[in-house]
Amino acid sequence: MTTATDQTESRRLAVLRRDSQADGHFVYAVLSTGIFCRPSCPSRRPRPDNLRLFDTPQEAIRAGYRPCLRCHPLDDTNPSAATVITLCRHIERSDSTPSLSELAALAGWSRHHLQRRFKALTGVTPYQYFQAIRRRRLGKTLREPGSVTRAFLDAGFASGGHGYQHADRLIGMSPGSYKARGKGETLHFAIGECSLGQVLVASSERGVCAINLGDDPQQLLHELEERFANATLIPGDGPFNETVATVIGLIESPGTSPTLPLDIRGTAFQQQVWQALLAIPAGTTLSYQALAERIGKPGAARAVASACAANTLAVAIPCHRIVRNDGGLSGYRWGVERKRALLEREAH
Repeated sequence: MTTATDQTESRRLAVLRRDSQADGHFVYAVLSTGIFCRPSCPSRRPRPDNLRLFDTPQEAIRAGYRPCLRCHPLDDTNPSAATVITLCRHIERSDSTPSLSELAALAGWSRHHLQRRFKALTGVTPYQYFQAIRRRRLGKTLREPGSVTRAFLDAGFASGGHGYQHADRLIGMSPGSYKARGKGETLHFAIGECSLGQVLVASSERGVCAINLGDDPQQLLHELEERFANATLIPGDGPFNETVATVIGLIESPGTSPTLPLDIRGTAFQQQVWQALLAIPAGTTLSYQALAERIGKPGAARAVASACAANTLAVAIPCHRIVRNDGGLSGYRWGVERKRALLEREAH
């Protein structure tokens, strides 16, 4: 039986060997450049600590990575792919979100056809693509030395004030908190295995502050180190293993309600959304619009979706219970298949 760890190592070797037979099975992204590629890409191989693996191009795009211009990791058998990549490059160079009319004129398509083809290939709308690119760019500049205002300008914002206006929605916290990245804190963490893959659990003195799911334990650890780069990270001891076991029990039986102290970090709006998520009974789903109405902000469905995407406490804050208006499963930070599995478990 092939484990998630075996698969990760196999994919790393495929990237190292530029294995063309692995094309179409996954893509890899490079943390330092913000670009994702096919396994066979002729570009210089990334350092191991800069390598990120994704099952699909769409997952890489939602994480804020851009398609490579050398290997064209979007489906190049699709005649629309070249046009969509051109649109992606135009969006990446823009300081503000290009209008659909502007993009449609560039592509020579109608606005409806543009929106449909762009999302079919990338998994996101042009607006969501712009936001993902800006989110990643802002996170990168905030991690660099210098003032917060300089970080905003380097990320493409017109002014510091404009950056502050959008920062909470993009990075899920104040720019100062993001830049501090856990300074002065001590976090305990451990990585375990569950039926949905690998799970990383981290806890501060206030409670569990991160529950992340994935296939690659090393990547989960890298993500924790990036988010809390200035904190002291200590591998969990025996008592902490009980916390990890509680989290795994919650994943295997998401309808249960174990006592689990949480250190919930986010903006005031995000915390309002997350508290509303906690009130949704197991086995029940709501649409983004319905959740927006429940918190008294019926016009904030898009912001509610962003708050769900910013949740870093998988299952403990049940954003998997939010679906599209038609009942279909939309994007999930830890993969739509995991979302489907959690909902199926709650339904039984």
